[in-house]
Amino acid sequence: MTKRKVAIILFNLGGPDGPAAVEPFLFNLFNDPAIIRVPNPIRWLIAKIVSKRRAPVAGEIYAKLGGGSPIVPLTEEQGRALEAALAGGESDYRTFIAMRYWHPFADEAAAAAKAWGADEVVLLPLYPQYSTTTTESSLRDWERAAAKAGLAVPARSVCCYPTEQGFVAGYASLLKQAIAQAGGHEGWRVLLSAHGLPRKVIEQGDPYQAQVEQSCRAIVEATGIEGLDWLTTYQSRVGPLEWIGPATDMEIERAGAEGKSLIVLPVAFVSEHSETLVELDKEYGHLARESGVPNYIRVPALGTEPQFIQGLARLVREAMGRDTILCPEDAEGHVCIRNAGLRTIRA
Repeated sequence: MTKRKVAIILFNLGGPDGPAAVEPFLFNLFNDPAIIRVPNPIRWLIAKIVSKRRAPVAGEIYAKLGGGSPIVPLTEEQGRALEAALAGGESDYRTFIAMRYWHPFADEAAAAAKAWGADEVVLLPLYPQYSTTTTESSLRDWERAAAKAGLAVPARSVCCYPTEQGFVAGYASLLKQAIAQAGGHEGWRVLLSAHGLPRKVIEQGDPYQAQVEQSCRAIVEATGIEGLDWLTTYQSRVGPLEWIGPATDMEIERAGAEGKSLIVLPVAFVSEHSETLVELDKEYGHLARESGVPNYIRVPALGTEPQFIQGLARLVREAMGRDTILCPEDAEGHVCIRNAGLRTIRA
């Protein structure tokens, strides 16, 4: 009996694969209407100006990583681990990568899935917490790419998984390892750091901040450590707008003033990239030393942590068993993508 072919599309933002890709990567980022929320041609002009202005600084950041982002090969490793976790069932699973702002784009993933002969598609964002700026943007882009490729097969989506068992257990395990490395939690503070967003995006109904806070509470509770000093913080703020907080860098400075050592966990990232390897490790590590933080430990991103990969496999199986988008509803009533008007379920 021929197995049904299920293509798993892994979404992430992506990153430049070399120095020449830095400026076009930034242009694609700022030309996304989910990021710069003004109409064209104004958005296009803003994206051209901002990407050209920021390219030199961004180029220096990626130079510290060998000239480009490691996110694609790391995502490929996650894909292979997920295929192995799903192997042996009634379906044949294969992962395809759809990065939002640099290769491989959704167009490439859709064309590859069609060429493979996919009978069904599961869309799996590698963003644990839902945001209009990440998950929704990637899913809308996928709809366009799938239509362009003529990939007219049933497609089911995972919306988000801020408290999924494997995601939480994986980070709780890594956090406990860091605490053991520290010799215990006394005298230490844990900063669970997520990428920030402008406050106006949250005020427009984006559930990202609420879901990040759900993730942090769940991870801390899963450690089973009583009296842990911890805080949710946000990094990577840019521009003149007010961003959600507290800011990770300001909390690092406060910890230094209080003589607290720090453990920093990248709660919204599941792969290493510039915001973990450069911003958290190098820039914030330097800030911690300059601010008088006695010790600074950074918890690694989940990557192929076994509990996390098993969690992704559960999400895929659960999504396949539904006729609606897999989207948890929290106590505050956030239902994310179900109200976004997307058409990712096709019979």
